[in-house]
Amino acid sequence: MPILSSERILRRREEIICACEKLYQTKRFKEISLKDIADATTFTRTSIYNYFHNKEEIFLALLEKEYDLWNEELLELMRKKERCEAEEFADYIANSLLHHIQLLKIMSMNHYDMEEHSRLENLTEFKVSYGKTLDTMRMLLARFFPWKSEKEKEGFMLGFFPLMFGLYPYVVVTDKQKKAMEIAEIKPLYTTLYDLVYSTTKQLLK
Repeated sequence: MPILSSERILRRREEIICACEKLYQTKRFKEISLKDIADATTFTRTSIYNYFHNKEEIFLALLEKEYDLWNEELLELMRKKERCEAEEFADYIANSLLHHIQLLKIMSMNHYDMEEHSRLENLTEFKVSYGKTLDTMRMLLARFFPWKSEKEKEGFMLGFFPLMFGLYPYVVVTDKQKKAMEIAEIKPLYTTLYDLVYSTTKQLLK
């Protein structure tokens, strides 16, 4: 088997990740198999094992890609603004996540399984991207809210990032879920992604 260049390996990995991403738009995590992913690429299922050991590693790579894209959007705020009030900051964060619904969907559904069933090197690579996003958010807080103490800024981080895991189920509700709520006579807490992120971000900045 010929030795592939790093660039070619990255292109092949990206093809597999993109195929997974497309399938995830219409199928659930449990419904997607390695065969499905292979059928959507130029690879056989066996050849995919040269790049990923299982489906969880492919989804983890997709989540890493989503974090990198969101991080770039957060960095753009730093490039554009020297000052930013709480309302404007909350508006920007809320709008940025509107562009990354898939990030929130993956986080809310199978995050633990992806991490548990991925090799250490893959998990570490993902954690690097995740860590960059944490660092970017800390830089934003330091620039725009310098009067806040380190404890207050870390309080924001501990409030905001765990919140992200629960955003998708609150703003994407199926007809079946709505019917169950109706039968159970539970008053729903329906809202939009923008409104939930905007209001929560402002509250955390108080």
